[in-house]
Amino acid sequence: MPRLTALTNEAATAKVQTLLAGVQQKLGMTPNLMRTMAHSPAVLESYLQFSGLLKQGALTDQHREQISLTVAEANECGYCLAAHSTLGKMAGLTPEQIRENRSGSDADPQAAALLKFAQSIVHKRGQVADQDLQDVRAAGFSDEQVAEIAANVALNIFTNYFNNIAQTEIDFPEVEPLCAGAGASCSH
Repeated sequence: MPRLTALTNEAATAKVQTLLAGVQQKLGMTPNLMRTMAHSPAVLESYLQFSGLLKQGALTDQHREQISLTVAEANECGYCLAAHSTLGKMAGLTPEQIRENRSGSDADPQAAALLKFAQSIVHKRGQVADQDLQDVRAAGFSDEQVAEIAANVALNIFTNYFNNIAQTEIDFPEVEPLCAGAGASCSH
């Protein structure tokens, strides 16, 4: 049960209604994540601007979705796992890639290096080793892309934590956490 409810258009301020209408126009739906963020126009607008600007960056749509999947699994965010499994398919990821990416791996060596670096950022709270940075650069990622990897990880940590706090109602096809059968919380 949600701890923060998704706002309806009627309950939203005029500014929030405009922001949500833009989301609806772009996506053809208004995800509960944005409707829940709408309690704070500053939070919603900041999220939309940050994610929108990162979409204009040097990383591909697939790279951004792969990072999202890896980070969502690491942070046990059911909402983001569901959303990015759907968005990953829309970006061209196969079901096999989506499952691999959730565990921080990929059959493609460059994508694997990207996800290993993203996991290092999450697990080491940004205190990555020189070798972590050398490995992602050796896989062909520029400093511009490294900066964007860090930004995408940070954006996803924000949405993961927000959804975990709010217990946002999932409005995408749900997916089971990879460690669901373990009988205990995932340990990453």
